[in-house]
Amino acid sequence: MRTYRSTHRPPRSSDPPVAGAVRKGPLLAICLGYFLVILDVTVVNVAVPRIGAGLGAGQGALQWIVDGYTLVFAGLLLLCGGLGDRLGHRRVFLAGLGLFTVASAACALAPTAGFLIGARLAQGAGAATMVPASLALLGALHPEPGARARAFGVWGGIAGVAAAAGPVLGGVLVWGVGWRTVFLVNIPLGALAIWLTVRHVPATRPRAERPSLDLAAQLTGVGAVAALTAGLNEAGGRGWTDPLVLGALAAAPLAGRCSCGWSGARRRPRCHRGC
Repeated sequence: MRTYRSTHRPPRSSDPPVAGAVRKGPLLAICLGYFLVILDVTVVNVAVPRIGAGLGAGQGALQWIVDGYTLVFAGLLLLCGGLGDRLGHRRVFLAGLGLFTVASAACALAPTAGFLIGARLAQGAGAATMVPASLALLGALHPEPGARARAFGVWGGIAGVAAAAGPVLGGVLVWGVGWRTVFLVNIPLGALAIWLTVRHVPATRPRAERPSLDLAAQLTGVGAVAALTAGLNEAGGRGWTDPLVLGALAAAPLAGRCSCGWSGARRRPRCHRGC
């Protein structure tokens, strides 16, 4: 007498996800990194008075501590957006997350205001590296339109949660422990995000056809944002008629114009003769 075994087996963790389902492990890893990026936009604002008193920082230095992060973050987004296509989105996301975590430790240990400003700029560079790669990873991991829409909805909602939690968390940490804990909290969360990414997010291959990198246009675009931010920051302490302020505000549109000119020159179509 023959016996037949059932061909049904319980699903394993290595089985492919159900069509239309959101992959929770990768989504948690990516959203945790994005949470840290947005959190540091607002959490430092509460700590500014204590930072100024602890490091003896003036008004101009405090403005750079707050705005230097968003300056580099916004300025490098264009440049970092294409790195994933060349190096792989998972690799770029991990690199940005690692830089952000190390820079957060440097911020917590900063002995001077100048050191803290440099560490904040490094934080912004890590954030600019993470955000485009996180979007690309979510799109690659959720090819179904429904799952992709839900994943992007969660990713976008994280921004609102992090922005709202920043002042509350910053106030608790600053007044309960000290201003350095505002940056120390990023270290365990960043390490957890790195572990989750290594464990749950699959590696992605670079694109076979890599788009050309218009480095001149990218750098002049970063220069335009930096000049505008520097002029607005220094105007409060130096005055609007200061030569440094006027020079920075005048350089911003010129750099932006050069950026558009470089980009247009690179994309100008050629005729059949090659001219």
